[in-house]
Amino acid sequence: MAIVLRLLAVTLALLTGACSTRPPLADGAGAPPAGGDETAPAKGASPGSRPGPTLLAAAQPVTGILVSAYSRPEPADLWAELRAGFRLPAIDNARVRVQRNWYARHPKYLQRVSERARRYAWYIHEELQRRNMPAEIALLPIVESAYDPFAYSHGRAAGLWQFIPGTGKRFGLKQDWWYDGRRDLVDSTRAALDYLQYLHKRFHGDWLLALAAYNSGEGTVIKAQRRNRRKGRPTGFWHLRLPKETSAYVPKLIALKQLVANPERWGVHLQPVPAEPYFEIVPTGAQIDLAVAADLAGIELEDLYRLNPGFNRWATSPAGPHRLLIPFDRADDFREALAKLPPEKRIKWVRHKVGKGETLSHIARRYHTTVAALKSANELRGSSIRVGTHLLVPVSSKEQKNYSLSARARLQRKQNYRRGGRRTRHVVSRGDTFWDLSRQYKVSVRKLASWNGMAPGDPLRVGQKLVIWTREPVSANPGARTRALYYEVRKGDSLSRISSRFKVSVADLRRWNHLPRGRYLKPGQKLKLYVDVTRQTGI
Repeated sequence: MAIVLRLLAVTLALLTGACSTRPPLADGAGAPPAGGDETAPAKGASPGSRPGPTLLAAAQPVTGILVSAYSRPEPADLWAELRAGFRLPAIDNARVRVQRNWYARHPKYLQRVSERARRYAWYIHEELQRRNMPAEIALLPIVESAYDPFAYSHGRAAGLWQFIPGTGKRFGLKQDWWYDGRRDLVDSTRAALDYLQYLHKRFHGDWLLALAAYNSGEGTVIKAQRRNRRKGRPTGFWHLRLPKETSAYVPKLIALKQLVANPERWGVHLQPVPAEPYFEIVPTGAQIDLAVAADLAGIELEDLYRLNPGFNRWATSPAGPHRLLIPFDRADDFREALAKLPPEKRIKWVRHKVGKGETLSHIARRYHTTVAALKSANELRGSSIRVGTHLLVPVSSKEQKNYSLSARARLQRKQNYRRGGRRTRHVVSRGDTFWDLSRQYKVSVRKLASWNGMAPGDPLRVGQKLVIWTREPVSANPGARTRALYYEVRKGDSLSRISSRFKVSVADLRRWNHLPRGRYLKPGQKLKLYVDVTRQTGI
């Protein structure tokens, strides 16, 4: 009966034009709590539940057109969209306040993050909506990577969502020479949300525990819960003894939520992020040179890399994914230009004549490609090649320096960055480890790895070239008193004979003088040595 009376009232309002343009909300729904920015779930609702749509629509007094409660104007920016989907519990404790105060004191950091988020955040937000997940998770890449898809941590984590190699593989992220799915926006977002949903279910619908497990691993959280159960303590996130990083991880996300929900209250300014798609996903069908693709789209090559950071080299991967993210306003032009491009112009090819002593590995390194790509292009089953035969080799259409965000260019930029001290190049020999090299050069393992775009847990390859910055020359003997000297090569000398005379290793002699394997010494040639004067006689 009550429903019938309400419908009659609305009908009468439409006829008389006396109805308000905004209907009242029952029980104060939609009004923010006093002085707060959080909305508690309704009694009996699950922690992640949303209120249903308003059944009655607002009436327009003149036209009489009914307007749905969901047909509100498009918000000015993405932050407003996120606020509407916030669902994590309302928490404000000392741990949250520490993180909130840090963000509030660093407005330039928030500005940089907002600028980076313009490319990626709308897509993540749409994926969260599609899966009915809390909108706060769109802020998680700020905590993880500051929204930098090229971020790489000392723990071997890469990309916006900071996947380590093992977890990436577990959730289907391909990682090879051409392509790293951990940095790809589409693939890594799919994997991250899959993982979070798995953890949400694993921890019985508790998002805070799921987020903690995303950071430290589910095993770490489960062990902490078992400890608390044995002691008769609560097992929620705030009661667990977790690693320091994890203990701050969830408070960081909640602090960001509070700043986004009510920036004026906390005295911060959020740079607007348009609430609209930044790119379209355009199928390419096959491998394509990224410089060619950028020209077809009419954009800078660097801009294309930032939208497609999963591609490590100068081209997309021969094995896929065969798609590119193209700025929304350039997608149609790119699609049309790609359709007109002859297949042979997607990749530039050269005809290489196999020389004496060359192997597929030598040729692949020379042309910045892989043995697998050479085999595929030339339909080779094995690795043997005959001298004098010709191979078709895919090569970049521009010089390598133009691919400024390829993995190779990023590494060179990091290694060439000027730091304090003396710059040394070390060629990795069999048995070398970061630990041994750190002792030899008197630098920390973490710095040594960072200078070379690596993590301390990454494996070293024989022949790999490392850059090391030291305060002074050091010998292979940690703690030795060293002296630099030059030695003039005499007839009959060899590296082995010189190393034995001065009690240094052959590997050090090669490294100090940039001597590749296979190069012979010449009489009169001068070699630089760093010798331990406590072990020498007659010097």
